[in-house]
Amino acid sequence: MASFLEFKNISKGYPGVQALSDISFAVEKGAVHGLMGENGAGKSTLIRILSGDQSADTGEISLDGSVQHYSSTRDAFDAGVIVIHQELQLVAELTVAENLWLGRFPAKAGMIDFKKLVSDVSQKLEAIGIDVDPRIKVANLSIGQRQMVEIAKAVMLDARVIALDEPTSSLSSRESEILFALIGKLKAQGKIILYISHRLDEVFRLCDSLTVLRDGKLAAHHASLAEVTRDQVITEMVGREISNIWGWRARKIGTERLKVEKLGGRLLPNPVSFDVRSGEIFGFFGLIGAGRSEMARLLYGADHRHTGTVTIDGVAVGGNNPRHSIEAGMVLCPEDRKFDGIIQGRSIEENIAVSSRRHFSPLGILQPGKEARLADRFIEKLRIRTPSRKQDIVNLSGGNQQKVILGRWLSEQGVKVLVIDEPTRGIDVGAKAEIYNILYELAENGMAIIVISSELPEVMGISDRIAVMCQGRIAAVYDRDAFDERKILAAALPDRSAAAVA
Repeated sequence: MASFLEFKNISKGYPGVQALSDISFAVEKGAVHGLMGENGAGKSTLIRILSGDQSADTGEISLDGSVQHYSSTRDAFDAGVIVIHQELQLVAELTVAENLWLGRFPAKAGMIDFKKLVSDVSQKLEAIGIDVDPRIKVANLSIGQRQMVEIAKAVMLDARVIALDEPTSSLSSRESEILFALIGKLKAQGKIILYISHRLDEVFRLCDSLTVLRDGKLAAHHASLAEVTRDQVITEMVGREISNIWGWRARKIGTERLKVEKLGGRLLPNPVSFDVRSGEIFGFFGLIGAGRSEMARLLYGADHRHTGTVTIDGVAVGGNNPRHSIEAGMVLCPEDRKFDGIIQGRSIEENIAVSSRRHFSPLGILQPGKEARLADRFIEKLRIRTPSRKQDIVNLSGGNQQKVILGRWLSEQGVKVLVIDEPTRGIDVGAKAEIYNILYELAENGMAIIVISSELPEVMGISDRIAVMCQGRIAAVYDRDAFDERKILAAALPDRSAAAVA
């Protein structure tokens, strides 16, 4: 079959960084093509060029034999190319229907016909299999629901090429299955799906072919995945073998460091209680909507808790807000790095130093020299890949952004409890191993660590104990020697039926 989409000798450089070097590969019509590589390998840059958001320094893109000359994302859109980025592009204050029909609103007597708008969108969503009320504002949706709305938009616009960047990173298993079914339908219609993911199981399940990038270069191109192994792809991605990505190691676990009793709030009406010891990695697993992130925000004080007490080393954490939690020695790396974690438009240096400024700038007078030295120390310690501490943090990969957030909190004095929500969401396999190693080192130095993850292999791989949440409650707690995938998943399901996971 002839190629429909072709990248020819694509190169792109930025000051101090060569993002892409002479990338060439082709994709057939009606194919699902995987694109993999470590964070910083060049995947996002290539997709931005495909979407018309950026221009290549050299090379060209062809669609159905016709060379494309994009001057904007509108040009790519008009050519039938839609890219669904990991960082979603929805308008938060508009409804689902308004987002999906933006620029194409039905009119009646010169005014928007909202009744027809809602009716049309409802029918489209039902046909696709997405259960979201079109009248709800996007701001009131979960991250997973927003992702499904973004995917629905691409399907409704009848694109010829759809690029999905980490599409399941915020989806529940049910939502993921809906997405996979959609991809099958689109493939049958002759669409090209570019599937960018770090999840090998999904790539091998869905993709017909695969391209692997490493350090901006073409590391491998597989026209078929029939005889390709997962270990082979990992080696192609990172340039080395990773035999055990989790790398869990035994360590000394001390006495109780964090005690939580009857913690409850508006989004967590069923109070939860648990404890975490010094040197322990305590995992929280549950399906999306189980209440894990809501629990973390209440614990940290980001949301107001209605009931419960939180103590660290026997001392109550008062104030019910993040500032008092930080002063007590508890910090949070949030689930949504873009909106709640990084400070967009600011440098790596500023993002690392912002929390510590009150220590070395008590009078509000900035100390640039101290901030620079602090940033350099954590860039080296956490192996943050960047040409400069002055680099805008939005230009970093997801894994390096996560390291910057960790660096910010590790620069704090006296951190005793680290809460990290979805620590490796959208992060490649090599960077995952680095993040895990950082967590192990912190635990070995006595920190109590809470890891929240929707990936069961991850939470089983790195935790000393696991609490399973279901419908806002802690359904079960397992010690490491009792970890069992089927039992943990059964505890996470609302009907608790082991048959449901058979």
